[in-house]
Amino acid sequence: MKTIVLAAVLALSIVSSAAAQKSGGTLTFALNSDIRSLELGINRDANTDTVIQILFEGLVAHRADLSVGPALAQSWAVSDDGKTYTFKLRDGARFHNGAPVTSAEVKWTWDRLMSQTGWACKRNFDGGAGLKVLGVEAPDPATVVYTLEAPQAIFLKQLANVQCHVLVAHPSSAGPDGKWVSPVGSGPYKLKEWKRGELITLERHDGYKPSAEKRDGYAGGRMAYADLVVFRVIPDASAAEAALLTGAIDILPAVEPARVDDLKTRGMTVQSTPGLNWGPLLIQTQDPLMSNVKIRRAMAHAIDLDQIAAARTDGLATGNPSVVSESSIYFDKQFLAWPKFDPARAAALLKEAGYAGQVIKLQTNKRYTGMYERSVIAQAMLTAAGFKVELEMLDWATQLDNYIKGNFQVQSFGYSSRLDPALMYAAVIGDKSRLKSAQWDDPAAIEMLAESLRTGDEGKRKEIFLKLHKMMAEQVPIIGCYFDPNIDATRPNVHGYATWAADRPIPWGVWKE
Repeated sequence: MKTIVLAAVLALSIVSSAAAQKSGGTLTFALNSDIRSLELGINRDANTDTVIQILFEGLVAHRADLSVGPALAQSWAVSDDGKTYTFKLRDGARFHNGAPVTSAEVKWTWDRLMSQTGWACKRNFDGGAGLKVLGVEAPDPATVVYTLEAPQAIFLKQLANVQCHVLVAHPSSAGPDGKWVSPVGSGPYKLKEWKRGELITLERHDGYKPSAEKRDGYAGGRMAYADLVVFRVIPDASAAEAALLTGAIDILPAVEPARVDDLKTRGMTVQSTPGLNWGPLLIQTQDPLMSNVKIRRAMAHAIDLDQIAAARTDGLATGNPSVVSESSIYFDKQFLAWPKFDPARAAALLKEAGYAGQVIKLQTNKRYTGMYERSVIAQAMLTAAGFKVELEMLDWATQLDNYIKGNFQVQSFGYSSRLDPALMYAAVIGDKSRLKSAQWDDPAAIEMLAESLRTGDEGKRKEIFLKLHKMMAEQVPIIGCYFDPNIDATRPNVHGYATWAADRPIPWGVWKE
């Protein structure tokens, strides 16, 4: 009997010791640039998304397999006509100020987002991209009801859309005048300090009660082990790698493929997974020169996508001109159909178009290595085919502003991950008179995108995506090059970390020895 009791005591001691090892300390991540804002939906980029998604929660979120799972909502039901979604909030959720999360705050945040002219995703919900939310109601503290104009199979994916920030904030996040003051969310970590251009420090929200569902991407239980999570701004890739090797940081997201072997040799843990970040060359079809489809098709024939992909990913990825990643359930080889690499055909098309050597400005930046190196390789290929191309070097903020305003001829760009092909198409397709950042404003493409957002038939959705890709290959409003593989590196004493297709580093469930 004594032996049994002693064994039980030892087992409890081991479990307690393991829990103690997991709890406490600081997890430090590298960011290649500072975040742009801490206001939901406004002035965002990928780094901003990373921090926002830790501070706040939405009703639903993407799982690691890109399906939609529970977050603040513990369950939901859809009406028979597909127009009404009723969400039940999970018990025990609290904001960083200690207030309980109720349906009133869900509605308040939604109404605020919809009132913001600067919210880029507003068109995803006001009918601009097919989906229209007629209203959001809070019939009781634990219930939220969304009413749609028509059934939309992609509605939950849009709510979970990482770029849209359909999350839930406490009204104290804004002042009496309605202006944003400071983020008060319900996530596992809360803001402690933001030293602009240097670091963002988050501290564990001790009042946080995680979902009962298992941790799965952004969905399920967000168990916070570290006391502090620090995002340190290190723009230089070599300096960031040195910080990892010396222990100044614990986790280095977005490792360059060429650095993988060396990091492994030096004892670091490296993880990779097929990515969703798409690297294209944008073409301003309203530019007097680039409006000529023969010139755009000549560009497509002049560029060897596989060569660019191999050079940029150290052979980890191949060329992909479509918005459908190899990691998508919709992907097949038909999405690789594109004007083949043929410099002679490119030169012939230029002659037919009456091209007389006019300079084409290709905007790029050095903050994002992929964008810069892609532009250098593309410039060489285009020059070899008879184009006269000059690189226009800009700081990233200026280039991003030009993208938003449509102020460019050609631009080396990068779209952060969209977890459904329709969402990536929605970033590309649109009416340029309303949305200057839209790249492709063909009315037929706009209608086909809307149909892909309405239908729940997966086979039909794939057919639509294939038709859109065929049209894109004919019109060439954009030249997709490849999808980046997601590669993250951690120090060997970091446990529980996992890279995933959404390419946003996740600190919960992660601990250090």
